[in-house]
Amino acid sequence: MRRAPAILFVLVLLTAIGAAPAAAQTPAPAPAPAPAPEPRIRAGVTVSGVDVGNLTLAEAQLRLEQTLGPLLAQDVVVTAARRTFTLSPSKVRLVFRADKTAQRAMAAGLAAPAAADGTLPPASALPAVTYRHKPIFRFAKAARKAVTVAPRDARLKITLTRLRKRPGRTGRTLAVLPLTKAIEKVLVDPLAVRAIRAATPRVRPDVRTKELKKRYPTVITIDRSSFRLRLFKRLRLVKRYGVAVGLPEYPTPSGLFALQSKQVNPTWTAPNSPWAGELAGSQIAGGAPDNPLKARWMGVSGAIGIHGTGEPWTIGSRASHGCIRMTVPDVVDLFGRVSVGTPVLIA
Repeated sequence: MRRAPAILFVLVLLTAIGAAPAAAQTPAPAPAPAPAPEPRIRAGVTVSGVDVGNLTLAEAQLRLEQTLGPLLAQDVVVTAARRTFTLSPSKVRLVFRADKTAQRAMAAGLAAPAAADGTLPPASALPAVTYRHKPIFRFAKAARKAVTVAPRDARLKITLTRLRKRPGRTGRTLAVLPLTKAIEKVLVDPLAVRAIRAATPRVRPDVRTKELKKRYPTVITIDRSSFRLRLFKRLRLVKRYGVAVGLPEYPTPSGLFALQSKQVNPTWTAPNSPWAGELAGSQIAGGAPDNPLKARWMGVSGAIGIHGTGEPWTIGSRASHGCIRMTVPDVVDLFGRVSVGTPVLIA
């Protein structure tokens, strides 16, 4: 009876010993897999000269913000006609997307893989920059307005005794579209010099000083007080003629006119005026003895003109009914020197 507890103890001990190896053979749980490495931009990729190779997107973004960001934030200075105009990037709402630029660098590296011999071709990406176009255009237009000088045509001032030239002046403008494109190009390039010299092309006047001689090949002036007709050719006085002008009651009109017509031995139509007497309204053929318009006629204004006279003794006096009288030889000489459209100043 005393052997039973001992036997029971032995059985329990053997069971424990047999179970121990079984517990030791149970496999341990597998370790968690290591996280995949973050992708990196391949070696040799640059953005505007900044090396972003072997960097992660986050690392590349930080480097680009620190290197290119300050460059892109600089003002653009435009010089035109010795004046300076400054455009701040904030005025055009310029935004530099460093994150998107890093993605472009990543894509540029993938698009240019290693060659068969293992060499890596160079690859680059452009900065991602956005801005508004209209403020740039308005800036360029404002600069043009500030520097524009309108051209001035050369002019001729006709006086009784002299022709005075008022020189023309070349104008200046600013080419808006080329300036706009130049600003846009500089804004997106961190390496560009942010100073632009705008083109200011010259604007020639329609009439230049040297063209006055061609525009005024002949000019006539008539001085009623001295009874003198002056003929100018290519802006120079070439001849003087004595004339008769209108009576006080029939004054020769004053002003700047132009020759309207030229006739040889013109027909005279007597005006419906008391001084014409019984000839009022009638016509007298050219060359007829009673035709007061001798040899030549040069119409100036309405019924007023320059003509030869059969009363040469009236030259140098107020004797006509408004016309300008000349001797026959003088009127024939003048007739051949002038053309329709010739300016005539009467004063």
